[in-house]
Amino acid sequence: MTVPSPTSVRRDIPTPFVPDQTIWCSDAIADILRAMDMPYVLLNPGASFRGLHDSIVNHLGNDKPQMIVVLHEEHAVAIAHGYAKVTGKPLAAILHSNVGLMHGSMAIFDAWVDRVPVIVLGATGPVDAAKRRPWIDWIHTAQDQAALVRHFIKWDAQPTSIGATQEAMLRAKQIATTAPQGPVYICFDAALQESKLQTVPPLPDPSRYLAPPPARPADDIIRQAAEMLSAARRPVILAGRVNRDEAGWQQRIKLAETLNAEVLTDLKVGCAFPTDHPLHAAPSGHFLNARAQEVLHRADVVLSLDWLDLAGTLKQAWGNDIVTSKIIQVSVDHYSHNGWSMDHQGLPPVDVFLLSEPEAAVELLNQHVKSRPSSVPIQAPVRPKVMPLGALTVPMLASVLRDAIGDQKTCLMRLPLSWSGDMWDFRHPLDFLGYDGGGGIGSGPGMSIGSALALKGSDRLPVAVIGDGDYMMGVNALWTAANAHIPMLMVVCNNRSFFNDEIHQERMARQRNRPVENRWIGQRIADPEPDLASMARAQGLTAFGPIDDAEILAKLLPQAIEAVKTGATVVIDAVVQTGYGPAMTAGLTRSDD
Repeated sequence: MTVPSPTSVRRDIPTPFVPDQTIWCSDAIADILRAMDMPYVLLNPGASFRGLHDSIVNHLGNDKPQMIVVLHEEHAVAIAHGYAKVTGKPLAAILHSNVGLMHGSMAIFDAWVDRVPVIVLGATGPVDAAKRRPWIDWIHTAQDQAALVRHFIKWDAQPTSIGATQEAMLRAKQIATTAPQGPVYICFDAALQESKLQTVPPLPDPSRYLAPPPARPADDIIRQAAEMLSAARRPVILAGRVNRDEAGWQQRIKLAETLNAEVLTDLKVGCAFPTDHPLHAAPSGHFLNARAQEVLHRADVVLSLDWLDLAGTLKQAWGNDIVTSKIIQVSVDHYSHNGWSMDHQGLPPVDVFLLSEPEAAVELLNQHVKSRPSSVPIQAPVRPKVMPLGALTVPMLASVLRDAIGDQKTCLMRLPLSWSGDMWDFRHPLDFLGYDGGGGIGSGPGMSIGSALALKGSDRLPVAVIGDGDYMMGVNALWTAANAHIPMLMVVCNNRSFFNDEIHQERMARQRNRPVENRWIGQRIADPEPDLASMARAQGLTAFGPIDDAEILAKLLPQAIEAVKTGATVVIDAVVQTGYGPAMTAGLTRSDD
């Protein structure tokens, strides 16, 4: 295998010059970006922010922040989203006018539903109509541009002075990083950016405008929850949306072990508990499998740590019956609920409500709970052994990939819908980052690049396993990985189908007594089959495939992994058989089916 040798030398260093005494408004905007400790800005070029673009390049020297160019605005937000999933810190994504905001809106929605901080910066053509260029400035100017995304952002502003701009940017970061976290949007007037200032404005100290520390639940509510858990016969912990902090991870393990509580986790969010721990009661998935339903149904006390869709999860275990368990909810998520988006899910029954982020509540609970002997026989989970022989399946691919990686610290930045929790164990909060939040197909490449950017230089191997539909819808994001020298391994589970919808069409056919053999029509990605590896190579990446044999994949993977370690971005087109696990298939059924 011949792998191109990527250069680590930056080519985007500006030509030095001697500046004059002119002070531009966009220079002041760039200064506050640097003061906010923003390492990167993601952008697809646009004339509406040409003033700010110039200031980042020539005033700041394209350093702190450094520009990373994308080929589609959706990727700018997705990369910032993926970066924040690793670091917990927001990046700035700059979107060109109304058209760029419309392009980026799907990725903004993903970040909103995933409760991830992203600072979206935009611009509009001159607000003053007399300053607009004929035709183009008019179609790129909106009366209320933020209205395009206001239903799924936390806050927006369109400042009309540098003082207001500084305040808006400080407020934006504060709001974006306050739980429940989420995207924010600031729109700059193009004419303001290109205006001159008489004097250099004083720069505020960003350290005085940080997000508040996590809220602490009231002492009496903590004691009530601790007493309920300590007296429980069969407590269950639903470990949901938690952060990537190792201290919080250890606190959750301590709480589960003190209570001898069984723990369930969710593949839709990042890993929250070691899945090979004896108290991890069932393989995780996007829906509850039969074992997880049984564990939850028999619980007398359930502790939800900001579990995603608590009401829907309880319904999976109890059906239409009344939930008999006592429910302790730990969450501040309702602060982001509104009447437009239904991402708040159903309203769960709650007996004790701890208004807090999970980490703060777990730390306090650990101070009050009493050791509880187990009344449930706990057995360590058994991981199926899949022999890598013949045509590839997703479980077989997982087995081959796991063997090739060995003991190397790895971050699974993305997994496909066909994955199930029994295929891989997670032992660290960065072992797996979860899904995209809003189900926006095409987000996988961009988010994976952002996570790999955050992991660059660390001791973790960045790996993304994504579906072929997700890959093809966002494939031109890969150019950014090559251009910015972001090493990672992307394995495409290529079943040459929008298989999720094949299952839906099969269900329709069975309900209506029609031939299920026709479920593939309008779903298959074939005749011709796209050359996924060539799509990557065309953008400067190292790529292999299509590979449909497990033994060939097993021989290739060690070389591909070594190439990533030397700085390459590698894509493997792995052709797999179609199929989902029973929990995923059952979860595609509506409750009224």
